[in-house]
Parts: sequence; structure tokens; C-alpha cells
Amino acid sequence: MSDDGPLPAIIELTVGDDPAAWRAAGFTVDDDGACRVSTVRIHLVGEEGGRRIRSWTLRRSTLPETATDLDGLPTARSDEPVCTGATHPNGVEAIDHVVVVTPDVARTVAALRAAGLEPRRTRSAGTVGAPLVQTFFRAGEVIVELVGPEEPSGDGPAGFFGLAYTVADLDRSARRLGDGLGPAKDAVQPGRRIATLRHKAFGMSVATAFLSPG
Repeated sequence: MSDDGPLPAIIELTVGDDPAAWRAAGFTVDDDGACRVSTVRIHLVGEEGGRRIRSWTLRRSTLPETATDLDGLPTARSDEPVCTGATHPNGVEAIDHVVVVTPDVARTVAALRAAGLEPRRTRSAGTVGAPLVQTFFRAGEVIVELVGPEEPSGDGPAGFFGLAYTVADLDRSARRLGDGLGPAKDAVQPGRRIATLRHKAFGMSVATAFLSPG
């Protein structure tokens, strides 16, 4: 797939994980530590300096060149072409969405808008006791899912939480990963199913889910 639209697109993520952990989970990782998932290059840089998703790189962002932060999300700009995806034994074909959490939805929405990302849809997550709101943005092939409370709950920064991938065949991925993939259930998206990767069992730090095609 290619990314040739006019809007900002996620083209790189930097993750503080060991490449060996991702290989164990069925991802193909290049010798330089890059895991190429369709148009997004995930740089696996090891645990030193912090784990989980550390930063992202946006193509065609409207951020000033001097800006390095989106409401707490470390951000870089690049005009480099998107990468060519690898074939992954676990069946992963693309990143469906990146999950971002925030204590202040309106503040983070404003920051993402400043980078050229416009909200497409908002829905209530319906969590009892602490109602949450999900706001969705399109960033190239990838959807950004912003999750936060209906009312601001503090002044802390936004943060990266996890990744959800589209796989070619969820049942085949389950057979490949065995106990490493939780049971499939109906996803929020009609007609799709979702299963949670037991990422810690592989030594990964990023919360990860697999989705059937949609």
C-alpha cells in the first residue's frame, strides 16, 4: 500500500524494545532493528532510555519545524518517502490504529489539529464510574485513537499507549502464536474480531492487539 494523500501521515515510530522480542512474536525485523509494517517503519532501539512507544514521525505535518512535542507526544517531521512493508510470519499487514491517552481531551485535540490532524469521529466508551471519550483521527494509513475522560482529570501530558494491527487471517495468526494470543472476540468495528497479544510473554513493552480485516 502507499500513502499519497494530502494529510499528515505517521511514517515512523520509535519503540524501546529489543528486536529479538518482536521476532519472537512473529514480526520480521531487519538487521538495523527496523520493523516495516506497510507504510510505517518501527525503530526498535532497545530498552535503554525507556520502553514502550517513545516517539512518532509525521509526514506532511503542519507543525513548525522547531516543534518537537505534541501535548507531551515526542514528535518529529520528515518528508522522506514511506517505507515498503515486510512480510510478517504472524500475519500482520498494517497498523490499524495507534492508541493515545490523555487527561484532557480538548487540549490534546487542539494540539493534534495544530499538526494538521483533524478529528473524524467521537464516541463515548461508556466506562462506568469514569466515562471516557474516544476521538479518532486519520494519519495516512493509520488511525489515531485518542482516549480520555469526558471532563479534564489533570494537567499531565498525553502519552502513547498501544498499537492495533490488521492481520490477514486472525485464526491463522492464533495458530501461529498459540498461547501468545488471547481469545478472539467481536470488535467495536462491525464485522471484525479482535484478539490481544500477550506482549509481555514475548518481552515486548507495547500493548498490542490484532484485528481481522475490515
